[in-house]
Amino acid sequence: MRAGVLAAAAVAALVSCTQTSSGGGPGADVPSTSADPAADRARGAEGNAEREAPAQEAATAASPGPARVRDAFATLQATLGDTCTPGAGDCAYFLGRVTRELAELDESMRADAKGPGHFSQPLADMKALFATLGDDRSEAHLEKHFSTIVGTRDGINTWMQDHPDDYR
Repeated sequence: MRAGVLAAAAVAALVSCTQTSSGGGPGADVPSTSADPAADRARGAEGNAEREAPAQEAATAASPGPARVRDAFATLQATLGDTCTPGAGDCAYFLGRVTRELAELDESMRADAKGPGHFSQPLADMKALFATLGDDRSEAHLEKHFSTIVGTRDGINTWMQDHPDDYR
């Protein structure tokens, strides 16, 4: 029993030392106070800036901008083996995914260093598709335009296969 108490005391001391040395533990976020309130406020502002800087860097890193054409094309290609049967109730995911992948490819082509002129044919095909679809992304509307969606995907795949420098 006595050995257990000593072991528990040793563990508690070790935890206390670890928290204090690592800046953790009770009161770690409480700044020390001094006789000068202005100095305390300045220390608090510095601490806030240090805590906010990593958050701002993480926010910047989390929004990398448009996907590169190669990556956007790869995700579109991943849909090539998939299909659905219009009217069978299994098209919402498939057609929604193909439409999203085309929108991401459109965005990446427009942002690419080669410029939208380099991708004029696929961009024109996607523009025509998006004009046909409008804002309606309901399953019934997408099924109505099944052939146009899949045809646009397949046509862009063919175009990209003729331009391997854009995706390799």
